[in-house]
Amino acid sequence: MRVRARRYEQYRQAIGNARLPAALVDLEAVDHNLAALLSPVRASGKTLRVASKSLRSVELLRYVLRQGGATVRGVMAYSPAEARFLAEQGFDDILVAYPTAQPSDVALVAPALRDGARVSLVVDNLELVRIADAAAEAAGVRVPLVVDVDLSYRAAGGRVHLGVRRSPLHTPLDVADLAQRIGDFRHVELLGLLAYEAHIAAIDDRGPLAPLKNITRPAAASLRRAIADELARRGIAIRLFNGGGTGSLAFSSGDDALTEVTAGSGILDSHLFDGYRDLHLEPAACFALQVTRRPAPGFVTCQGGGFVASGSAGMDRLPIPYLPEGLRLTRLEGAGEVQTPLVVPAGIELALGAPVFFRHAKAGELAEHFASYALVRGDRVESVAPTYRGMGQCFG
Repeated sequence: MRVRARRYEQYRQAIGNARLPAALVDLEAVDHNLAALLSPVRASGKTLRVASKSLRSVELLRYVLRQGGATVRGVMAYSPAEARFLAEQGFDDILVAYPTAQPSDVALVAPALRDGARVSLVVDNLELVRIADAAAEAAGVRVPLVVDVDLSYRAAGGRVHLGVRRSPLHTPLDVADLAQRIGDFRHVELLGLLAYEAHIAAIDDRGPLAPLKNITRPAAASLRRAIADELARRGIAIRLFNGGGTGSLAFSSGDDALTEVTAGSGILDSHLFDGYRDLHLEPAACFALQVTRRPAPGFVTCQGGGFVASGSAGMDRLPIPYLPEGLRLTRLEGAGEVQTPLVVPAGIELALGAPVFFRHAKAGELAEHFASYALVRGDRVESVAPTYRGMGQCFG
């Protein structure tokens, strides 16, 4: 039996008569993906920080940290509220990777800091440092800060920009100046740097921008090295220099300027990573919808399914049918909130009530639609892991 046909039968047996829609995570695929992601990290002597927004499940986070052993260290969170929640669950090394200008956010993480957890916040300008310092004084804590660097590729005096719009810090002097100024404040301290090459990690090997990687990779590595050298020249010590993402993990693992790299989506292998030649991953997360109509020969319609991913709107943000193999969305309706029609190839018969398994475009966002994941190994459910939503949490 072909691999995907066998997997369909395994998943179908695992979910049994569960109410649909339902979501599952294949632990055998997770183990495979972790091994693939950790291989270059271990070879480089670095550690991997897990991006929580790609999992959004405490049990899954714990599983990844256990399986990764000493190579997996720390969590990258996406909001102070989430960091507080994770600290309450026992996580003690949390980097909040997106800045905040609300003093109340420092108050949220203050109890974790008092209890000995390391919860660090990113900053990219002096105003954010001042806000954090004043809030830390009011809360009676000392907050570790990480300076966020923009690695977007720039040319022609800035007229050419390839990358996301993140930090305003683009040069070694800009970064070092801010890092140095942090030392002027009493209630914050410099922990390190975050320099994520989003413009490299987000470009697959099939698109028209793929050839630009040959230019942007050396430029990003050169900038990170120049930043590290400028800090060393000024005698500014850092304990952490973070970079990388699933789409650029091998590249960043080989960057000597970095002390650690981050990955998350590759653990579950959402379908936006299907176009990366160097990523040998297996789909590990999917959701099941029931077939409720057969509107015409060669078509079935599933109930629900409009779980559209964030980002620039396009067909690539829609979930895609995964199992049985060969199904495809119709271009007119796509994936809908109340129904998702599918084109069915010859040779596949789907009864009313049969499950169809879909893959989301982005790994973590699937968790916003389900209270739990069935953790599957082979054809059985090993356990049920609540998502953040299932634990009554929402950090959007």
